[in-house]
Amino acid sequence: MTQGVQDPAKLGRFGKGLRVLVAVAGIGLLINGSVRASDDAWPFGPMSQYAMTVPGDARIDYTRISAVTDAGTTVDVPLNIEGAGVARAEIEARAGEIVNNPSLLQQVADGWARKHPDKPKYVKLELIRDTTQLVKGRVEGPPTSQILATWQVKR
Repeated sequence: MTQGVQDPAKLGRFGKGLRVLVAVAGIGLLINGSVRASDDAWPFGPMSQYAMTVPGDARIDYTRISAVTDAGTTVDVPLNIEGAGVARAEIEARAGEIVNNPSLLQQVADGWARKHPDKPKYVKLELIRDTTQLVKGRVEGPPTSQILATWQVKR
């Protein structure tokens, strides 16, 4: 035997059983998330934004948040963990809730302020849906924008 190399250990009954149990539990969680068709269960559910292709004649919606800062500028909020502390997928998944309760946008402003204390603060946030129309796979006309919700940030 070469020095420093050990014989591989055989996997016992308990080890095999544990691996099977973990695999069955993982598959069960994936099935549960898929049946509920909810991205809220990620990673044990579908990420529906990656699950389809765009047909040639389609409407493409892009959700974003625009902010007015205390410096008087209007900026698009960086929807990622490093930016405002929330990912675009989370905003898209909860867009209906935000429309019904715009105060949920306060968390975006708070996340930005906490992560970027040296940058201008958000004073007003707007949830916006930009829509691009495709005809035969080509963009038809300029995109349109619709403000879905507005929130005056609380200090």
